[in-house]
Amino acid sequence: MLRAKRMTSVELTKHFLARNKEVDGDLHAFLNVGETAALKQAEEADARMADGISPLVGIPYAAKDNIMISGYQATAGSRILENYVAPYDASAIRKLKLSSPVLLGKTNLDEFAMGSSTENSAYGPSKNPYDTSRVPGGSSGGSAVAVASGQALFALGTDTGGSVRQPASFCGIVGLKPTYGRVSRYGLIALGSSLDQLGVLTKTVEDSAIVFQQVAGQDEYDTTTLPKEVPDYSKFLKEDVKGMKVGVPREYFQEGMDPEVRAIIDASVRKFQELGATVEEMSLPHSEFSLPAYYIIMPVEVSANLSRFDGVRYGLSVPGATLEETYYKTRSQGFGKEPQRRIMIGAYASSAGYFDAYYKKAKLAQDLIRRDFTEAFKKYDILLTPTCPTPAFKFGEKAADPLSMYLADIYTVGLNIAGVPGISVPAGMTKAGLPVGLQIIAHHFKEENLFWAGHAFERAMNLNLKPAPNGGAK
Repeated sequence: MLRAKRMTSVELTKHFLARNKEVDGDLHAFLNVGETAALKQAEEADARMADGISPLVGIPYAAKDNIMISGYQATAGSRILENYVAPYDASAIRKLKLSSPVLLGKTNLDEFAMGSSTENSAYGPSKNPYDTSRVPGGSSGGSAVAVASGQALFALGTDTGGSVRQPASFCGIVGLKPTYGRVSRYGLIALGSSLDQLGVLTKTVEDSAIVFQQVAGQDEYDTTTLPKEVPDYSKFLKEDVKGMKVGVPREYFQEGMDPEVRAIIDASVRKFQELGATVEEMSLPHSEFSLPAYYIIMPVEVSANLSRFDGVRYGLSVPGATLEETYYKTRSQGFGKEPQRRIMIGAYASSAGYFDAYYKKAKLAQDLIRRDFTEAFKKYDILLTPTCPTPAFKFGEKAADPLSMYLADIYTVGLNIAGVPGISVPAGMTKAGLPVGLQIIAHHFKEENLFWAGHAFERAMNLNLKPAPNGGAK
């Protein structure tokens, strides 16, 4: 419509700003909306439209509030960064700006991206647009809600253990977690530096490929990005999966999975057979170690990364009589319970007396998990699993039991441990009207296989999921 001049970017941006005012009072997807800045960007995009530079020119989007954007707040969902304004752009944002999309604002998240429900945000939870009595998932819950509820055409999130894919599943949209090293982490507020990856939330697989094309690639500011050629992902958006070899790991279909989720995922696997793929059950034998290894490795990295928030250089500062007391008061008042919990776990697991017993063993388990995936992809093009063991759960259902909350990530953390890419694509709805996502996994730097399989599956299913009007509770 923009290219055909049937509407301008200013008109499109005004539509999404109006939608935000209509529904976000109930849903709380955004922490802040920059209406004036967005309209100015839209005017500039309209001026560039004739150049036809990118399919993203003039397209309104949102970004998770742990991604640095110059001149915008970057709270990471925490009180300790409540008044912090980013002085520079993350590399992904810098790349996007070359395409002139329109930033609407910053979205809500679990504090420092720690959580699976957005209940840990210091600024209140986001709500699932399919049922506002339920969580949208996390930690990129605000970004998922923004896209699912029609407040943005795409959104950026981050994924350390499932934080893009899980909320995408809960909110009935597409969530992409790329290979570790495919997208720059420069300008992301770090959680687990060996696990974090910027991700994309969209309505369709095609949209995911379009956005990912703009942000992927090596970056001089992030030495973990690799000099791998970035293919034209649009060429892999096929209608069938003939000739594709598909593995279904039996370890992902164990006790604890909701029966409706199991039925929907089983039907999804059969759909791949109908579309021409060769499907086999197979094994990732060390999958059981993924969650315990993750919840040692990640807190250890958290305890190091969050040590910079000390009340001295930036963010909240609560004066004390001594420097040590300033540290104590600032971090006690600035961090919520979940960051405090993970800092303590990480400091304990990496301490001199316990390093070998916990962290070293977790790293050995990580090697085994990586090897499982590497061996699997010698035979299979993709793997199919549930994204989550359940549909969206109710607020408060898991909040009092951290272990129960951590188990929500049981099918997603293995990909971050191994560094492989995955995408969650809507697979169906429960009888209660809650979305369920199918997770598609590919080998390192083979995102094109995710787009191929995801697009063919999406077209075949033709679900066209839509949340309740205004996100009304059921």
